[in-house]
Amino acid sequence: MADIRLVNVEKYFGGLCVIRGMNLDVKQGEFMVLLGPSGCGKTTTLRIIAGLEEADAGDILIDGESVKDLRARDRDVAFVFQSYALYPHLSVFENIAFPLKAAHAGEAVAEEGVRDVARILQIEHLLDKKPSQLSSGDMQRAAVGRAMVRRPRAFLMDEPIGSLDARLREEMRTELKYLHVKINATTVYVTHDQIEAMSLADRIAVMHDGVLQQIGSPMDVYDHPANLFVAQFIGSPIMNVVDCASAHEGGQAVLLLGTDGLRFPLSQSLFERLQSHPVPEGQLAVGVRSEAVLVEREARPDHVKARVKIIESLGPHDFVGVKVGDQIVRAKTPPRYVGRSDDTVWIRLEEPRLHFFDKRSGRSLLTG
Repeated sequence: MADIRLVNVEKYFGGLCVIRGMNLDVKQGEFMVLLGPSGCGKTTTLRIIAGLEEADAGDILIDGESVKDLRARDRDVAFVFQSYALYPHLSVFENIAFPLKAAHAGEAVAEEGVRDVARILQIEHLLDKKPSQLSSGDMQRAAVGRAMVRRPRAFLMDEPIGSLDARLREEMRTELKYLHVKINATTVYVTHDQIEAMSLADRIAVMHDGVLQQIGSPMDVYDHPANLFVAQFIGSPIMNVVDCASAHEGGQAVLLLGTDGLRFPLSQSLFERLQSHPVPEGQLAVGVRSEAVLVEREARPDHVKARVKIIESLGPHDFVGVKVGDQIVRAKTPPRYVGRSDDTVWIRLEEPRLHFFDKRSGRSLLTG
């Protein structure tokens, strides 16, 4: 298995820059996920690593050696596409064996290679079938098997389970994670689905408009987003973000939310940290995830009165939308904790889990 490094990579399509100064290190045996919305440049980045697109600037290194001028077939990486791209007239065995046959491997080598891969993927019973006889999940397993069989230095996967239904996607996420642990393969995986990224990745590289926004473990980018884009792209539901200001009133530091200036108590230490990162008036926003909005059904000290606007019941928990001043803020509660819409509740924001952003630049003020 290999390590992969991108150094100041740029890519243009005509006058449009789709990858801007990309620097990325993928460690040997790591599962790296490129995450971002459609059109952000993640698939183009993957194709540049594979040699299917040419970088206009920068370099691509695999195991410390530049591969920028090598053809795709000489880079020794395997690409798994969203479309299964199986040959319909060939059996599963023949599809998986195809890369070995193309490399002029002997019959015995191909037979052993296919059987080994089929055993790992648990598709031995499907080897004689044609793609038209397979379920979507089994076709994707066959496509992964074809990539695995020649034991490449790295796997590149472009939304490989994106076309599956919700149940199959969940099953395949588990299988891909298990497969990665079992074979310890260097993998670069592209998706726009943040749940997929959080569940699969060792590290996530978040992209937006061709620019790398943040790299970190799933919990790093969830708990410590570098900017507003990452904060609201990672997590479901998205992070609550509300205009705010901080002030001192009657000897107490307070956080004023929204245009109504709803007041929450603030510790002196956090107030001082905010004062050390001044932003122009009207440009400060606070972000808080739903699980850090604490809801009580009776009045409590340091809690603010709010009215329930909507309840989303999801089984193990509910998401409750409450009106806070002129904003709707979503809170995560136990199931059926809040009775119905229009109920009155009291909420508090969990201070250690508050995030503050400069709305002009989007950057997080207190990260790190």
